[in-house]
Amino acid sequence: MCGLSGEMRFDGGRPDLAAVERMSDRLAPRGPDGEGTWSRGAVALGHRRLKIIDLSERGAQPMTDDRHEVTGVFNGCIYNHGELRAELQALGHRFRSTSDTEVVLKAYLQWGTACVDRFYGMFAFALVEHRTGRLILGRDRLGIKPLYLAQTAGRLRFASSLPALLAAGDVDTTLDPVAVHQYLSWHATVAAPHTILNGVRKLPPATVRTVEPDGSHQDHRYWQPSYTRRPEHAGMSASEWRDAVLDALRTAVSRRMVADVPVGVLLSGGLDSSLIVALLADEGQRDLATFSVGFESEGGVEGDEFRYSDLIAKEFATDHHQLMVPSERVSTALDAAVAAMSEPMMSHDVVAFHLLAEQVAQNVKVVQSGQGADEVFAGYHWYPQLASAAREDEPETYAETYFDRSHADLSAILQPYMLPPDDVSRRFVREHMAAPGAETALDAALRLDTHVMLVDDPVKRVDNMTMDWGLEARVPFLDHELVELAAACPPELKLADGGKGVLKDAGRKLLPPEVVDRPKGYFPVPAIMHMAGPVLDRVRQALNAPEARQRGLFQDAYLTELLAAPDRHRTKRGANALWQVALLEIWLQTHGI
Repeated sequence: MCGLSGEMRFDGGRPDLAAVERMSDRLAPRGPDGEGTWSRGAVALGHRRLKIIDLSERGAQPMTDDRHEVTGVFNGCIYNHGELRAELQALGHRFRSTSDTEVVLKAYLQWGTACVDRFYGMFAFALVEHRTGRLILGRDRLGIKPLYLAQTAGRLRFASSLPALLAAGDVDTTLDPVAVHQYLSWHATVAAPHTILNGVRKLPPATVRTVEPDGSHQDHRYWQPSYTRRPEHAGMSASEWRDAVLDALRTAVSRRMVADVPVGVLLSGGLDSSLIVALLADEGQRDLATFSVGFESEGGVEGDEFRYSDLIAKEFATDHHQLMVPSERVSTALDAAVAAMSEPMMSHDVVAFHLLAEQVAQNVKVVQSGQGADEVFAGYHWYPQLASAAREDEPETYAETYFDRSHADLSAILQPYMLPPDDVSRRFVREHMAAPGAETALDAALRLDTHVMLVDDPVKRVDNMTMDWGLEARVPFLDHELVELAAACPPELKLADGGKGVLKDAGRKLLPPEVVDRPKGYFPVPAIMHMAGPVLDRVRQALNAPEARQRGLFQDAYLTELLAAPDRHRTKRGANALWQVALLEIWLQTHGI
């Protein structure tokens, strides 16, 4: 819901309103229903609105509270805004709208930065205190909603997307060697606060940043669940865990129906999205709009899973929409998907999500999606291997299992100027896993995947691709109470039954067995997976472009080897190596870097 932007000056100057307007214009797809700007003293705010809650103009942003103490912009949804409004009214606050944005303003006035502890939802916000000139930036617990920052000696700019900051101008666009190392090591993931550019950073998830008028700031990380067994769960049986997970998921799904517009579901036909549909049907939802996408088979790879999504649609009598995308549409849609990326994303399904979102946005403004279940409930095939490691050996086991390539491999891929002197990606994993609060090797791996890898790959991908069409995607498997429960769940219950065991047990109470017990599916896009036809032509064009040659990011011998056999070279995790390097270059060229 929406896109926000702004600028704060530290040098005594006035904010550049034209730059804020350029950022806001670049965010227009995220908020096609309204726009606004506000400026006072050293701060200016911009906003593009997607009308989901309180469709009247009383919900317009930037919004100032009725006592003119604070002005703010907000992106996301506070699912419990109704309950919070009632609590704040009982404390004496008056409301002129039914929007969740106004609840955020009043909650901050009542509780300060501790207001985030009371928010159930996905959000990024920027609030300005009129009296002090202080700026407050906040991001939700799982980083579902993005917030990018570009700071210089005299100024801070912030926005919901990296391209919006580029539109403002004056950004250091040199490449960050740490980020490039992570990109090539972690399947294109770059962990906050880094981005691929030296001049742009990300506010980390579960963080509130207080920025003073002189430019100094203080960060408060307000949430991190413990991945340990807890006394309150002692003695719980497998069936009790199943029921607890199902109840928590039911609550999460129900919360995400809060809207003043219809809410649909992206239905892949897998366990996760099928559970969402089943729970909504169980709660009495009728004629629920569901949406599935498929692609032409290519290279012996089947491009759709319609037999499963059709089965669920029939079982629960949904209003189902099926989209089949021909291969030639993939290549023509690639550039639009790359333009929508705040950061380079190499997963095949990024184009699929962009094409799907385009179609879905013609029918609804809000959908629920099943992202996150595999990380939260240990659904991937590599988790048993990670679980078998000794706790102290987990960082090395994780690197051997999860990384696309080693630091030594990168020395033969990157030009020397771009290679950090040490293995920064492996060091990050070691430090993250050494932190207290993870009991077993699997706990440490799931904590890393849920709070780092998930945030800056699947979650970011879904936000970018859907919001480019003014479509809000809600992810119930990342409800923070469900994540807390899953973090405490015994590892053996998550690993059971080939992964996601406790979730599959829950599914057996609601779903046809052929959906619960099916082999794990992915979102295949064969034309990209096998570097077919026009996609390969686009890759060659990008890597041979003058910009790529001038940048000189990769060693010539490595690129020559990849281009000579486009479908042969794979990373340790099986990804097409040519696609990974080409996607980075395509993204840089697309965004004028």
